[in-house]
Amino acid sequence: MVVLGVILLILGLVLSQSLLVTIGLILLVVGLVLNFVPMGGTRRRYY
Repeated sequence: MVVLGVILLILGLVLSQSLLVTIGLILLVVGLVLNFVPMGGTRRRYY
């Protein structure tokens, strides 16, 4: 999810599409939150 967010963010900046930049930022933030917050008491990683 983090990688997809970064790809969409870069594509949005290169193609000057504000929608892609917004979706990329949202995916990046959600991916980082899911990556650093342990779900269910375990240290599972979501990539």
